[in-house]
Amino acid sequence: MGLTYVALTLITLFFLLPLLWILRTSLITKVEAYKIPPNWMAEVTLDNYISIFTDNPFGSYFLNSFFIALVSTLISVLLGAMSSYWICRCARHNGRLKVAILVTQMIPPVVMIIPLSLVIKSLGLDDTYFALIMAYLSFNLPYVIWMLLSHFEAIPRELDDACAVDGCTHVQAYFRVVLPLVMPGIMATAVYSFIVCWNEFMFALNLTGLNTRTIPVAIASLDTQQGVMIAELCASTIVAILPVIFLTVFIKKYLVQGLTFGSVK
Repeated sequence: MGLTYVALTLITLFFLLPLLWILRTSLITKVEAYKIPPNWMAEVTLDNYISIFTDNPFGSYFLNSFFIALVSTLISVLLGAMSSYWICRCARHNGRLKVAILVTQMIPPVVMIIPLSLVIKSLGLDDTYFALIMAYLSFNLPYVIWMLLSHFEAIPRELDDACAVDGCTHVQAYFRVVLPLVMPGIMATAVYSFIVCWNEFMFALNLTGLNTRTIPVAIASLDTQQGVMIAELCASTIVAILPVIFLTVFIKKYLVQGLTFGSVK
């Protein structure tokens, strides 16, 4: 047992080392960040964090990413949950629908960037929140539907029949009985959808401008012609990681239940 804990500790440290190095680099001066070999006794400072918010509109980029990811996730979960319930309970050829949804996940998102950019530009929607939210929905919504199908299928149909005996419609049974039971799965799926939108780079690079730039694009812009602003880049990375960590910790109970609920029928 002791060797098991030692092995797990070493494996954890191995995967945490890059993150710890980024944290260390974000807390030292710009001069110290470029030193080779590194100075392990460098003075700790918060100047890099102050710099990204004062010298650059990083706060606006942070709010842009949060708003776009949150709205896209909410719409995806709202529509995806209702669609999954309808496919499981009401659709006649639900097998074909499932295959059709799965096929959409086989399309590489990179092949959609150019046609989608042309359509959005022709509609005059470039550099708007709406454009990026709709782009994220194109690959986020099918994933949410596919993930929630197993959770709704794990709910016995007898519950719907019992609701019908009590005079409930499909809509009332969905909101009052079925939805609370699949909430763990919805929460787990929502977390993953939010992370995907938060970290997405290709669509954000092509569909956003100065007004709607997101954090991944802002971090990439720190690779300048004069070189990589390594200290500010590490500080920006730590700031970008924090919301995902807080979100995961906040709903970890739902996340663990959601990852296992519906896996076995």
